[in-house]
This record gives sequence, C-alpha cells and structure tokens, in this order.
Amino acid sequence: MEETLLYLREKLSVLPEIILVLGTGLGSLATHIEVDARLPYEDIPHFPQSTVTGHSGNLIAGKLCGKPIAALQGRFHFYEGYSARELTFPVRVLSLLGAKFLFVSNASGGLNPDYAPGTLMVIRDHLNFIPDNPLRGPNEDAWGPRFPDCSQVYDSDCVNLAIQCAHNENIGDVVSGTYVAVPGPSLETPAETRFLRMCGADAVGMSTVPEVLVAVHAGLKIFGISMVVNVNDPDNFQPILIEDVLSEVKKAEDRFVRLVMAILKFF
Repeated sequence: MEETLLYLREKLSVLPEIILVLGTGLGSLATHIEVDARLPYEDIPHFPQSTVTGHSGNLIAGKLCGKPIAALQGRFHFYEGYSARELTFPVRVLSLLGAKFLFVSNASGGLNPDYAPGTLMVIRDHLNFIPDNPLRGPNEDAWGPRFPDCSQVYDSDCVNLAIQCAHNENIGDVVSGTYVAVPGPSLETPAETRFLRMCGADAVGMSTVPEVLVAVHAGLKIFGISMVVNVNDPDNFQPILIEDVLSEVKKAEDRFVRLVMAILKFF
C-alpha cells in the first residue's frame, strides 16, 4: 500500500476528492475528463489487472465538472479469481490519498418486472451474496472501525438529488432500487432469479458491493447507478450474451453520462 501511495503521489499533481468506478462498457464517461494523468493499471505497483471485456484498465486523474476526480476505467471482480481485499485495493489506496466520495456504476440484469432495458437504477440499498468480505481479517484501525455501520450505506441526499436531476434534465427511465451482488461468472437460473426477487432485489450484478464496503469502512460518502441492460423473466427466460449486454449499454450510455455530469455540478 505504501509503495502504491508513493507512486501515485509522484504521478498525480492534484489529489482526487471523488473516486469514479466505471463499470462494464461505461468507460466513455472518461472522455469528458480534463485529464491530468492516465496511468495503465499494469504500470501502477501492486494494482490488480482487469481481464474482462468492456473494462479498459486505466486510472484517469483530472477534473470532471470542475471537480478533482480519479476514474477507475475498468474494475475487478471476484469471479476473476481475486479476493475481495485484492479487488478493492484501488479504492482503498485512493481513500488513503484523501478522496471523500465514491461514485460506483455497473451494468446489471433487471429483476423488477417494471424495469426495461436501459433503465438507470439509482442504488438505494444492496444485498451481498459474494462469499468474501474485503474487511475480513485483521482490522487496520487507522483505516476504519472493526464493525462499520451499514444502516445507510448510500447517501440519501445524493439519491434524491439524482432523481431530481433526472427530472430537471428530462432523462427518462430513472428509478431507485436495491442491487444484489452475486459471485458469478455464471448467470442466474430461472429459480435463482425468483429467489433474488423474493429477497427484495431489483437488479443483479457481479460487482460494486466489495468497493462500497471498503468505502463505508473508510468513511466515504457513496452514490451508485446501475444500468439495467436486460430484464430476467423467469417464466420466459432468454439467453444472455456479453455482446448483447455491451450493445444495450451503448444505447443508454448517453443518458448515463448526462445524469452523472448533472449530479456532479452540485458537488
């Protein structure tokens, strides 16, 4: 950790206040950043390497809407073979650099039958079914408490702001709901889809929650958007292909970028 912090302090002229984690296919938001430094993950000491289609693998530092940010253009997943602590290493490092806010995004499968492909779901709460926790093991007290409170993980003011911004900017199909994280990489069966619906989840994916738990531990404010790329109907289940996921992300990406930038203007 100290070696990575030293490297980043040497490379970044402005330290980020906001961490952006850009999920599957959502890396184009980085094109709107006034770039100060673009660091491939492979050049950053001890950083994991992204192995998934739709994840570029760069840390981009600069300004977005006038705010100093660090964008993780491509994230890491439990199913790639990383432990939860390994895949959250970048968020931990950036929190120790002084970031105070985490914005997470992902592409997900819809569970709520009222959703449609392209729905932007502002994350209000989550369920975690990934069988590892990045806070497991000895606690570093200087980084955060042994038992962090999760009674209100996602900042309610930011959730309400996002819904208001969507209304003001005429960005349709924006809702709020509960995200569930599963380990993957296999997609859900019809029976699993029914079960996750019964648990109260509105959308399902294979990421996000580990980074969020580290951010909670570090005392960061947290906001998240999940882009629903398909809706799983357990009574009429259709095959899901990564090519179709990326295609749906592409269709809704402009609305996603507009919403994020509208929200950041208020920070």
